[in-house]
Amino acid sequence: MISAVDSSVLLTLFKDEPQASHCLDVLEQGARAGELVICDVVVAEVGSLFATFAEFERTLTPLGIRYDAITDQAADLAGRMFQKYRADGGPREHLITDFLIGAHALKQADRLVAFDRGYLRSYFKTLAVVVPGRL
Repeated sequence: MISAVDSSVLLTLFKDEPQASHCLDVLEQGARAGELVICDVVVAEVGSLFATFAEFERTLTPLGIRYDAITDQAADLAGRMFQKYRADGGPREHLITDFLIGAHALKQADRLVAFDRGYLRSYFKTLAVVVPGRL
């Protein structure tokens, strides 16, 4: 079982926000069930909290999280789903980065650990989404 991890989960954990313990619980469960991965977008969004990429990697290692680059098939899917979102009248509340994370999870993992704001289930209907605190 491969669980892709969204930026929102890591940001909540690393900033020690109120849901941080739920995030840690779901990541530990995901690690026991298989692999935890993050894509390029998550590296860019979350890695900026750390002084260096090496420091970021050292923080990810004990959590069992590894980097998994977005494939061209996932990038293409993200673009198509974002285009559909905008054609459906979707506001600029979500950016292409949100769709890249969703497409990466759908094409390269078995599920996504994320705080779903609705668009994931709407545009990636077959994607299993695990929401911290709702196990």
